[in-house]
Amino acid sequence: MGRGTLRIYLGAAPGVGKTYAMLSEAHRRVERGTDCVVALVEHHDRPRTEVMLHGLEQVPRTEITYRSAVFTEMDVDAVLERAPAVALVDELAHTNVPGSRNAKRWQDVEELLKAGIDVISTVNIQHLESLGDVVESITGVRQQETVPDEVVRRADQIELVDMSPQALRRRMAHGNIYQPDKLDAALSNYFRPGNLTALRELALLWTADRVDEYLQQYRGEHNIRTTWQARERIVVGLTGGPEGRTLIRRASRMAAKGSGSEILAVYIARSDGLTSASPKELAVQRTLVEDVGGTFHHVIGDDIPAALLEFARGVNATQIVLGSSRRKTWQYIYGPGVGATVARESGPDLDVHIVTHEEVAKGRGLPIARGARLGRARIVSGWLVGVAGPVLLSLLLRSLENGPGLANDVLLFLFLTVAAALLGGLRPALASAAVGVMLLNYWFTPPTQTLTVQDPENFVAIVIFFAVAVAVSSVVDLAARRTHQAARLRAESEILSFLAGSVLRGETALDALLERVRETFAMESVALLERTSDVDPWTCAGSVGPAPVARPDDADVDMPVGDNMALALSGRVLPAEDRRVLGAFAAQAAVVLDRQRLVSEADRARRLAEGNRIRTALLAAVSHDLRTPLAGIKAAVSSLRSDDVAWSPEDEAELLEGIEDGADRLDHLVGNLLDMSRLQTGTVTPLIREIDLDEVVPMALGGVPEGSVDLDIPETLPMVAVDPGLLERVVANVVENAVKYSPGGEPIAVAASAHGERVELRVVDRGRGVPDEAKERIFEPFQRYGDAPRGAGVGLGLAVSRGFAEAMGGTLDAEDTPGGGLTMVLTLTAAPGRAQAGVALPAGATS
Repeated sequence: MGRGTLRIYLGAAPGVGKTYAMLSEAHRRVERGTDCVVALVEHHDRPRTEVMLHGLEQVPRTEITYRSAVFTEMDVDAVLERAPAVALVDELAHTNVPGSRNAKRWQDVEELLKAGIDVISTVNIQHLESLGDVVESITGVRQQETVPDEVVRRADQIELVDMSPQALRRRMAHGNIYQPDKLDAALSNYFRPGNLTALRELALLWTADRVDEYLQQYRGEHNIRTTWQARERIVVGLTGGPEGRTLIRRASRMAAKGSGSEILAVYIARSDGLTSASPKELAVQRTLVEDVGGTFHHVIGDDIPAALLEFARGVNATQIVLGSSRRKTWQYIYGPGVGATVARESGPDLDVHIVTHEEVAKGRGLPIARGARLGRARIVSGWLVGVAGPVLLSLLLRSLENGPGLANDVLLFLFLTVAAALLGGLRPALASAAVGVMLLNYWFTPPTQTLTVQDPENFVAIVIFFAVAVAVSSVVDLAARRTHQAARLRAESEILSFLAGSVLRGETALDALLERVRETFAMESVALLERTSDVDPWTCAGSVGPAPVARPDDADVDMPVGDNMALALSGRVLPAEDRRVLGAFAAQAAVVLDRQRLVSEADRARRLAEGNRIRTALLAAVSHDLRTPLAGIKAAVSSLRSDDVAWSPEDEAELLEGIEDGADRLDHLVGNLLDMSRLQTGTVTPLIREIDLDEVVPMALGGVPEGSVDLDIPETLPMVAVDPGLLERVVANVVENAVKYSPGGEPIAVAASAHGERVELRVVDRGRGVPDEAKERIFEPFQRYGDAPRGAGVGLGLAVSRGFAEAMGGTLDAEDTPGGGLTMVLTLTAAPGRAQAGVALPAGATS
């Protein structure tokens, strides 16, 4: 069974007639014999809508009790069991009552669609999730019930139910939407004409975008390349030159003449990655395009006119805006230019506008010559070989009595032409070919010492020599340029790969990144500068190298990052092609700086949150746990000082014992609080020395009742390197905690054993145990697990114990006791230089 289809009636506001339109469609389908049922429709006591339900089969709703009230929702199981061809489900964005099958009604609809049932539903534009903020800014009301945009976009059909604001307000005034007692409030608040107009525009634009998606899909499926002028789309061709701003503003004025027009600015770069465009100017033009409501696109293409037309037809554009050529008159010998070519090949479906500007005929500037990349030495060598070489070769051949012959002379001159191309590029090679032709004709072609060629075969040989020389020079130069470009692009790819890897690895060292920039571009210094606004001074966020600049204007190279950040380099001026990689470095530097600050803020927030949590818990402990023993002490002291009662010696002894117990509890609680504060501030300094466990552990059991602990400390254990005082506190806290949770009358076990360079002390109880997910939480400050009474302490014992254990280089962890209960494992470091004896059998000693 295939998936069902979804049809949605979309409205701008409640009351425009979505439900009425849905029910009308249901009646039409029933009349055609379609099995159509009402799964759920909300008529909201609107008479005309309620009348439309007559004659349609309705699936009974399910009743759900929530907070002593009974609600009704769509019975999904009943609809699935009924299995109609079409189901009507109103209010797609509705949130179901807690306890329903799904949280949202659109999820119910998904189940029906998966079962092969066609669904017709309704939704208002304000319920789309992406428009929540926009609708709130317009109406002042935040929509709590939303539906994901993708759910609505996946609908097979979307039909807009439209109504003018004036007509909707008249419908409300006639009582067709709300009850009379709600009319005035609705008309003066949500249903104001301005609100309704804005919501209507949102609905129209959203539907237009959806229609545009359908159109693009249809054109793609049917391979339609011609433009369908259903909507004005203006493509602006940018070259990165200063005329781009004029073109963007002109296109903006053209778009303003037609509502709904779009502006798409496109910059086409050649695939070899070399460009004469200014990255800074392109960044300014991108910002300008976005300011006028357009979009910026970067396209790769070697044939610029073809790439521009391909892009325009791909986005179904109707107009192309280009600037008049900046070429000088003599430069037209290279071709008609982009504007003329695009206008000639655009066809009848695309209008091409050529806009004049101040840079017309001022010259575009030639691309960077290959010679600029070869170096002065190679250029000079190329010209020497290409010009002086043929002259010297001629002198050499003339000095020979019997020359090698014209054919070999031609090959020798051709060799010099190829060498000139390899050394200096195309121009020295062309000069070499021209000089070689002249010398061959004058000295070696009969009649000699004249430019006349007597034999036609010799004339053909000279012409072929020149043609072959030019062709070979071009191929050699092209291969050299491609090799250079490949090497450059490989270097760029390695750099960009490094940047991408640093992003994935989450590296946050700004200085290391700036040092990489300095090394990559051979600069003296690199600085990342920022400011809070255009009028504030620049500040240095990070720098490497001597004497970094304080302002971007003072740098040899500056790369803007956004509006108020720039990467400034000093040392030399970079060629244009290097700025692309520099831009990637600059963007990564900004990301690293932001990440550093976010990490710092997160650490600070975490410390503040931890401090606040501990402070809150401490206040709670002081307000309850510390006041409880104080209250008992005060009550006992007040009773003893009272003159109204004659206390017997036994009563006085009992009251004094209560005072002593309360004081002991206070001392224990305050001691733990002080220990916790020492751990938090890092002021615990253990005095490590070698000691036997059997000297410390029995002393730590003084606070527990006799017979409550089975102690097993073998005499053959190695000594441990610990602070005896801290170890005693750790063992005492852990043992007292185990005794507190152990079942009544059942002693806990305290056993020690040696494992290589470690000694473990295990405190085993048979209590309720702790689940795995809570084993780490019990070591956090102010945590009490389970049903521990409030007066049992402030929850610091285990936290202090773990802190002291780690301060001594040990660990304290919790494990399950086989058969039930909890085992605390204290791991300590054995003293060095002591032979590890075998573990003795349990002694069964009892304290």
